[in-house]
Amino acid sequence: MRGLNFKIKGIKQRWMIKSLVVSLLIVVVGVSAYGIAIHSYYYTGIQNSLETKAGTATDFFANYITKTFAEYYQSAYRYTEKFDDRDKLELQFINTSGRVEVSTYGITAGTSPSTPDITEAIKNKTMSSWRGKNPITGERIIAVSSPMIYTNGQVVGVMRYVSSLKAVDRQVTLNIVAAIAVGVSIILLFLFTNMYFIRSIVTPVREVTKMTRQIAEGGYGGKIENKYDDELGEMVESINEMSMKISQSEKVKTEFISSVSHELRTPLTAIAGWGETLMYDENMSEDSQRGVAIILKQTRLLANMVEELLDFTRIEDGRFTVNMEPVDIEAELEDALLTYSELFRQENMTLEYVSVSSAEQLPVIQGDPERLKQVFSNLLDNAVKYGKGGGKLVVSIALEKEYEDTGKDYVKITIRDYGPGIPPDELPHVKYKFYKGSSKERGSGIGLAVCEEIVKRHNGFLNIENAPDKGIIVTILLPVTIGN
Repeated sequence: MRGLNFKIKGIKQRWMIKSLVVSLLIVVVGVSAYGIAIHSYYYTGIQNSLETKAGTATDFFANYITKTFAEYYQSAYRYTEKFDDRDKLELQFINTSGRVEVSTYGITAGTSPSTPDITEAIKNKTMSSWRGKNPITGERIIAVSSPMIYTNGQVVGVMRYVSSLKAVDRQVTLNIVAAIAVGVSIILLFLFTNMYFIRSIVTPVREVTKMTRQIAEGGYGGKIENKYDDELGEMVESINEMSMKISQSEKVKTEFISSVSHELRTPLTAIAGWGETLMYDENMSEDSQRGVAIILKQTRLLANMVEELLDFTRIEDGRFTVNMEPVDIEAELEDALLTYSELFRQENMTLEYVSVSSAEQLPVIQGDPERLKQVFSNLLDNAVKYGKGGGKLVVSIALEKEYEDTGKDYVKITIRDYGPGIPPDELPHVKYKFYKGSSKERGSGIGLAVCEEIVKRHNGFLNIENAPDKGIIVTILLPVTIGN
């Protein structure tokens, strides 16, 4: 379920990143295309306008006015004096050496701009345009140079129109800035709408995730409020239906286990009672006594399984309780060890018991002595069952001050065997109900689940881990509530 929660977060991140990339790409392409169009519209437009003016004027000069060099320059002076667009454009007449002879802006007369358009017009006898910084003033300009040609094909000079690009540059910049602003607005709107859309997807998925986690943890029967009439609504409805069916199935299973367990109790009690009676029959042969002992042993195993199943059904339907009272926890642990001493001897296991504190120093705690003894018995039984190959069992009890910075004191009980341990991939699941893993040992698979429930009811912790070398370490931590 944690992995699913991670993926939900990832959905929002991936969606927003991809949406942002797409919107950025669209806006960049759009703004770029608009910028190219604006650039072409203004700069190409003004260039075409100047070329038209230059072409018309040059033709006029060539056909009607220019006959000699002297006439050319006289006509140039008269033309510049009558030039109507002097407030917008600069008109220059340039000789074949590239020097300005006549200009509507007197300050440029006598200068040599030396720009490529002039050189090309003189050399190739064709109209040429150029855009760049004025070599004299540093201002950005656009210039169109048209050659003045005699009837014999000789270039007599160049007519040049010059226009400042300051106003055009400003207009182009304003248009591009406006386009960028519109693009940013589109991106923000796109992101806003996408956030709203993805939230409408992620919110119900989170609710489904919460419900599936609840189901995985055993909380069946819950329902998600269905507010949707699309595929999300179908998914929510399916989850609700699954939850109800699992709840019904679990209820049937729990009732069946409870019924069977109660039915088994009576015959097992009778078998155990008559078995114990037969054990005292002096006329019974040794082989028969051995057989009766085996019957009693197996009957006790079955009786323990039945009690575990009954505890499981009580946990499932909420009838599992603990009766809290002051408990001498060390005495209860020692009673459990004494009870299992004969089993340790039969399995050739050595018990090493370590009490770090004396009985007077260990505090009395609040607990249910019968339930705690049930925990000890179950854990010791597992230690013998799964660790008998190690031949040794170490049990210790001590006071743990301020456990893991909780600020609380705990009584810490440790049971450590030297068996083969638990496969690492099975270790996280050993406290699940009915989980047996790869073990071939007999059992219901709910003993540790019951122990976990009892310890939780005492506000404690039950930790199971593999030892560094081999074997299993089980740790029980019970909070100290009443001091001596």
